[in-house]
Amino acid sequence: MPIQVDIVTPDKRLVSDMVDSITLPGVEGQMGIMHGHAPLLSTLDIGEIVLHRGANVDYIAVTGGVVEVRPDKVTILAVAAEQEAEIDVERAEAARERARQSLAANPPPQRHAEAVKALQRSNLRLRVAYRRRRERGPSFREG
Repeated sequence: MPIQVDIVTPDKRLVSDMVDSITLPGVEGQMGIMHGHAPLLSTLDIGEIVLHRGANVDYIAVTGGVVEVRPDKVTILAVAAEQEAEIDVERAEAARERARQSLAANPPPQRHAEAVKALQRSNLRLRVAYRRRRERGPSFREG
């Protein structure tokens, strides 16, 4: 039985759909949610949200937030989230390079933590963007 999932950022409603299951990056580890799940309120970490619909799987990069799970609905309030098609690969690669350069410069502790988070975010965005391309195989071409 499907479960309703809504993913909202401060800018927009990213997803409002029925899915078979959802995998979330909780701060304590990955969570798998299906219809009938016990009520839950949790914090999300930087990672991938995976939406399962039959044989179809969609990936969303999320940089934190909160999730409320009810037996028939999952609501995610994300700090930021992007679907694979929305990710600007060149921008993400440039952000990763800036973060790497910042870390190589041996910044003070507070800036070091910011650079590490920036590197995690850019790596996540690239992983999500490239995942679909790998799954579609060598015949995939961006239009």
